[in-house]
Amino acid sequence: MPWRERRARVRDPIGSRPRTEEIAMSESVVVARPEGPARQLMLLFHGVGATAQDLVPLGKVLAAEFPEAFIVSIAAPLPSDLGGAGRQWFSIQGISEENRPERVGAALPAFVEAVARWQAEASVGTDAVALIGFSQGGIMALESTRDRPAIAGRVVSIAGRFAALPESPNLATTVHMFHGKADPVVHYGFTVEAAKHLVAIGGDVTADVMPGVGHEINAEIAELLIERLRGHLPKRVWEAAMKAAREGEGDD
Repeated sequence: MPWRERRARVRDPIGSRPRTEEIAMSESVVVARPEGPARQLMLLFHGVGATAQDLVPLGKVLAAEFPEAFIVSIAAPLPSDLGGAGRQWFSIQGISEENRPERVGAALPAFVEAVARWQAEASVGTDAVALIGFSQGGIMALESTRDRPAIAGRVVSIAGRFAALPESPNLATTVHMFHGKADPVVHYGFTVEAAKHLVAIGGDVTADVMPGVGHEINAEIAELLIERLRGHLPKRVWEAAMKAAREGEGDD
């Protein structure tokens, strides 16, 4: 059974309400914590209006395949303004192509801080961190790679998109994108466009578009995700191996 990590609430100076980031930390769900040192840290980021509990089933699937992984489903820091008990990284009320980058940019520091907190908790290096986001969580994960130092070795977007395409590749991060072709919320064309763009600028990316799949994480996507995490050799690793081989030949 997943359990909720319980931490003391840190109150703001006027003592009125718990800080937003502390609420999110306490509502995040640790799905799997290995008995020994963690070899990977997998952080799951839910969509707008959802909660950390919604990605626990995916976390359990990953835990079965990666028993040495520390896996956490992260709660977004803000209450959803769509109503209900869900949460969000940024509001989608009145969202547009023009104002989306600004909203995502305003939310990004809290996202990066959440990753850093759990990385410290897991005691792993950046290359061992995988950020796995669905919908709005996928947007945040992708945006964390755009024109900034790497905070993860792998970034996964499921039914997500970039708020704005990057100008240069993040060479220390491999991006895996998954999208249902029948997605009525975020058009799969955003994934296709982003993948083509990343390839063109020299990024390391895989993209899978599934016919008949909507705005969801189904068994097919989960299986493909595991396949990509297990089987894809990062471009940076391949290039380093090729460089070492060439240098070895030169020593003969």
